[in-house]
Amino acid sequence: MRILGISGSLRRDSHNTRLLRGVASLLPEGVELELFEQLGAIPPYSEDDEHETPPAVAALKAAIAGSDAVLVATPEYNASIPGVLKNALDWVSRPVADTPLLGKPVAVIGASTSLFGAVWAQAETRKVLSTIGARVVDRELPVPEAEETLGGDGLPRDPDARELLDATLTELIESAEPERVAV
Repeated sequence: MRILGISGSLRRDSHNTRLLRGVASLLPEGVELELFEQLGAIPPYSEDDEHETPPAVAALKAAIAGSDAVLVATPEYNASIPGVLKNALDWVSRPVADTPLLGKPVAVIGASTSLFGAVWAQAETRKVLSTIGARVVDRELPVPEAEETLGGDGLPRDPDARELLDATLTELIESAEPERVAV
């Protein structure tokens, strides 16, 4: 099983990218995390440009289509979603009938330097993903004051946050597993 990780931050030392890399160490055997690293190459969305899909947008759509699930880690900018992440989701949502997010299991987690741990950004991101048609895991993982609360391994130091992260990953993986039909 393949999970696509998307960090909503472009910063070289991003807490959210570190968090995604840490998540990779928690995944069970047979589940891998691939990090999408071209978010900064996606141009501003314009409906006028839909007829020519930019290469970075095509790469993101292909990565989503080729994954079994998506895990988004987002910081919070001005109490909402970072512009680059929202822009990428807008591109991926078009055309509506062909979005690779339609029916795709997705979970959203987040770390921030604030006391709120990107809670609002996570809620907004889940709302956008749900509107696009993704099957969104209804959980959040707030990681506040990320400089202090993320360990060197990129994972939350707090045992309750680790437990919540494990539960989120378990639900995401289970929602991505093919349904078993009783015979």
